[in-house]
Amino acid sequence: MVESFPSMDVSTRDQWMEIVTETMSAQPRVADQLINMLRGLAGIVDGFSVDQQEHALQTATRAEQAGADEEVIVASLLHDVGKLISVPNHPKIAAEILRPYVRHDVYCMVAHHQDFQWRYYYEHIGLDPDLRSNHVGEPWYELAEQFADHWDQKSFDPNFTSYNLAHFEPMVRRIFAAARSI
Repeated sequence: MVESFPSMDVSTRDQWMEIVTETMSAQPRVADQLINMLRGLAGIVDGFSVDQQEHALQTATRAEQAGADEEVIVASLLHDVGKLISVPNHPKIAAEILRPYVRHDVYCMVAHHQDFQWRYYYEHIGLDPDLRSNHVGEPWYELAEQFADHWDQKSFDPNFTSYNLAHFEPMVRRIFAAARSI
């Protein structure tokens, strides 16, 4: 083991090579932490008919049943995980967690999902329900529309039978095994 440095400006190549090696070997903890965050969603109901963990499971189950690929399924599972930190900013928080591990259209699906959801309720609170129109022409628009209209907004059903978290854990581990981009 190489002795570590007190500040980066005096670090050496050997020290950084050891840090990179240790960091890469610790990558499985990312999936572990995200799975724990999903478990934490079970405590958030906020007036809905199911808790946010069940909502996440229903959304991911619908995506999988519709034939979505694994990146989309995992993103569907994690799309509201940002609610553990901030409800108003939850789409961007979840999207930034996903960004290094998924392709750009999946990132955008999560980052902008609230703009697509507003169609279903913003008029009830006196706001513009058509914010999705701001994204017409984007290459990811259809994916975000499918996510919002067919999976996410339908996933508050206490009678829906979703796959359990254990079903999705191997997918989460595969997606988060290594970053695709920085």
